[in-house]
Amino acid sequence: MNNNGNGPDSPSKNRISAVERAFEIINVLRNEGPYTATDLSDHLDIPKSTAYIYLRTLQDLGYVINEKGTYRLSLRFLELGGDIRREMDIYNVARGEIDELSHKTGEIGTIGYEENGQRVLLYISEPHDAVADNATTGEYTEMHWTAVGKALLSQRSDDEIRAIVEESGLPKGTEHTITDIEELLQEIDTIRSQGYSLEDEERTSGVRALSIPIESGEQLRNIAISIAGPKHRFSDDRVQDELLPELRNTANVIELQYKHY
Repeated sequence: MNNNGNGPDSPSKNRISAVERAFEIINVLRNEGPYTATDLSDHLDIPKSTAYIYLRTLQDLGYVINEKGTYRLSLRFLELGGDIRREMDIYNVARGEIDELSHKTGEIGTIGYEENGQRVLLYISEPHDAVADNATTGEYTEMHWTAVGKALLSQRSDDEIRAIVEESGLPKGTEHTITDIEELLQEIDTIRSQGYSLEDEERTSGVRALSIPIESGEQLRNIAISIAGPKHRFSDDRVQDELLPELRNTANVIELQYKHY
């Protein structure tokens, strides 16, 4: 074992470089698609033998599939994510209510969660006539891009929001995305007052979304629900007269059921 602190598997600043490299490879396979060992070697500028060893190790552990020398991620990651999600009481409580909300409105319903300063989609319900916005279950995005993310930020203090922005920045999703911290804080203050957030083409052009945080104690300030769809179906009148009342009713039911779960 190498104990001099300089080897590829030795800790550096409380991090293990071999673990970092393994997850770097996982992310390359996720973002770039299937790779051969040669492709991976070229992409990461590492020896082909090293790339092969990592790929073979991940394959032996069941997280990578070798298809005639080309490697892709396995569905083991789906299993892991599914197991983690099923352990969350709020997911088990809210899923059926989101399905009903989506069916009533004809729009996409979601359950969102805040993790490490980003919005994660725990669940998506799509009726057959809904217009999808290409979001996927498990998707991570910037908090300030989405109705769910802004609803979640409204449950945080301004100091906490500033800390998140300092860590993640305010990158632009579209030309409509808020990229100024003071403007964001002003909008968050409005969301706190009105009790809901609105996304207006800030993540995806042509898409609007409406979100409400789930409030039932400190443990639930990381959860929000939303409905989303094409902008032409989310007129201001429909938002106020139909969608917002339905969303509020769903939030109330979820909060009540969670208290007695």
